[in-house]
Amino acid sequence: MNKKITNTLKIIFLIIIIAIIICAFCNTKTLRHCTPENMKTFIDSYGMFSPIIYIILFTFVPLTLFPDSILAIAGGMCFGMMGGFIYTMIGAILGGTLSFFLASILGHKVFNKFIKKDISNLEDAIKNRGFLLVFILRLIPLFPFDIISYAAGFSGVKFKDFALATLLGIIPGIFVFVNIGDKATDIGSSSFYMSIALLVGLIVISYVLKKKISLQKIKN
Repeated sequence: MNKKITNTLKIIFLIIIIAIIICAFCNTKTLRHCTPENMKTFIDSYGMFSPIIYIILFTFVPLTLFPDSILAIAGGMCFGMMGGFIYTMIGAILGGTLSFFLASILGHKVFNKFIKKDISNLEDAIKNRGFLLVFILRLIPLFPFDIISYAAGFSGVKFKDFALATLLGIIPGIFVFVNIGDKATDIGSSSFYMSIALLVGLIVISYVLKKKISLQKIKN
């Protein structure tokens, strides 16, 4: 099979995946109004299968413009702190893995048609620093989750390093957002205000870390 046909098949494959995800989101009225409350209603409607639906949604979030933070908050509202944290971790790992392998298999040419940002600096930095940089970036919610995964896939970093760094790095952010959802059922309580304080702290720390990190310096 020549290169031209292979690239064409890659494009078709990606278009099919994106089309399926977009249709799933756009054809659901609840998902067009992206609030944690509406997401909770949608997820709860699946009853005993709601954890599976939630994990599937989180897995495919990187292929959509849907904010994963809202979904994580909804997870806390649906399943509580423990269940929400576990299901969100599973979904986030699967989503990161999907993005990583799509990027590594389909390559730059296909993704450049859909991603308008220049992520070459990020890609080079991850190529040089691997596990450490992916871990640090995962600690910073202000860095787009999917962009990190795509750049890692392009960089050729070992999947085991990417997966472990992702697993460890996303723990604080997921804990904070799921905790907000869990405490949202008791607005006004001290635990709710504590969850908001944790969110503010995470944002401040993320902002400081992001300002201090220079991808240009790291890749050199």
